[in-house]
Amino acid sequence: MNITAQLDGLSTADKLRTMEYLWDGLCHHPDQIPSPAWHREVITERLESVANGQAVFKDWDAEKSRIRDALK
Repeated sequence: MNITAQLDGLSTADKLRTMEYLWDGLCHHPDQIPSPAWHREVITERLESVANGQAVFKDWDAEKSRIRDALK
């Protein structure tokens, strides 16, 4: 079965529903999804930054407003 040819024949709405179905299925088994090594490196760096007091946190609501204002 050629899945690519079948997907090419789907409408955009059907493709989106298919993606949602696939993501939902993957979310139920996160332990079966390998994580690249660079993910661990980034997380380690960020945790060290928090532990060292070097991390900078911003208020999420304020940042959303800033982004919305920038897009106007």
